[in-house]
Amino acid sequence: MSGSPGVLDRARELVDPAIAAALGGLGHELRAPAEYHFSGRGKGTRPALAILSAEVVGAPPATGVPGAVAIEMIHDFSLIHDDIIDNDVERRHRPTVWAKFGTGVGVVVGDALHALAFELLLSDPSPPRVRAAKSLAGAVAAMIAGQSMDMAFEERSDVALEECLAMEQGKTGALLSFASSVGAMLAEADDAVIDGLAEYGDHLGLAFQAVDDLLGIWGDPERTGKPAGADLRERKKSVPVVIALNSGTPAAEELAQLYARSHLPAAELDAARALVEAGGGRDETQALARTHYRKAVSALDSVAQNGEVVGEAVEEMRLLAEFIVGRDF
Repeated sequence: MSGSPGVLDRARELVDPAIAAALGGLGHELRAPAEYHFSGRGKGTRPALAILSAEVVGAPPATGVPGAVAIEMIHDFSLIHDDIIDNDVERRHRPTVWAKFGTGVGVVVGDALHALAFELLLSDPSPPRVRAAKSLAGAVAAMIAGQSMDMAFEERSDVALEECLAMEQGKTGALLSFASSVGAMLAEADDAVIDGLAEYGDHLGLAFQAVDDLLGIWGDPERTGKPAGADLRERKKSVPVVIALNSGTPAAEELAQLYARSHLPAAELDAARALVEAGGGRDETQALARTHYRKAVSALDSVAQNGEVVGEAVEEMRLLAEFIVGRDF
């Protein structure tokens, strides 16, 4: 899609000063690399969802700010650590934190952001803040479990699509589910609305990750900020790859032979990319993204039937989902 939803800019205006203030409380050794990382942030989808989820239930957007800051801290802690695990030296056209400051610094900065997320939520130990912190802890546990599965898959040749989707639901869906409901949680909205928003985020997370998997193989580095074919290079068992490996086609056999190697050299990336497409990985992953987008919208439609919610904010959530799933690949 050519233009981004206005809520992304609106959320940045609310959330960025709070993030800057939080980072300012870190010691100098941590603050410099943390501020470096945040100066190259992405679109801010998760904070925008947190703000919108407060507005959906009629609360002021500021109600969602503590949840928005917390989810962004957790998301960025995971990115910093993922870059170390994946040995990625570039993110968004710049050196990653570990590549610029060292592996040890990257680990500790990520740890600091993880702790800071909960410190911020619990700085006011009110019942809705405590509930949000408990929900975030569950989402982080699911994300870590998903990351662990992702790493384990690299050494396996028999990953089923159901396993891959379970991994991605944990790794991505859990945090987006939290982001999509935390504003309503902080506003002490009805549980039915909170649950509906969480379901929207859960399906949005699967759609988001499916598109991300496509970008990891076919994305333009100028748009993604990461080297072309990074996921193939590291032999990631992403959804398109798993679909192709389980396709029962000649392409599946050839792809399995390539993935049996310890590392794919650059010269083999185009061949691997073509084999994933020949095995149906690209088309079926696109279909999967559309399916979960529709399920996310269906969950929103259910929320919209509640007479207490604000229709304009629900529509903004729908547009944000369309933007996420419509990213170019």
